[in-house]
Amino acid sequence: MVNALRMAVNQEAVSNADLKELTLHSDRGSQYAREACQQVLTSMGITCSMSRKGNCWDNATIESFFATLKKELVYHERYKNRSEARSSLFEYIEVFYNRVRKHSALGYLSPAQFTQVT
Repeated sequence: MVNALRMAVNQEAVSNADLKELTLHSDRGSQYAREACQQVLTSMGITCSMSRKGNCWDNATIESFFATLKKELVYHERYKNRSEARSSLFEYIEVFYNRVRKHSALGYLSPAQFTQVT
């Protein structure tokens, strides 16, 4: 999780000032709650937000994303190994979902288009 966070921050070339405006929202999973993760978030100035215990509504947005990911990609694939799965997921998220797929919540723009407009 920490490596994925660092990769996301580096990929988006986020400045230190911008990091202070970021909030990482997660469930109460051990990978997010462990001290190493919390130290990285603190050192980057990213606010940590965790859902309330037993309240699935706190994670509705990410749960919706994962449902879409599964319905549009994962349930239609048979991966031979982790590397193939990782490549397929990366292609779906970075190329299709973020740059091509229109989202009604974003005024029928892709996330990349929405980010450029706002």
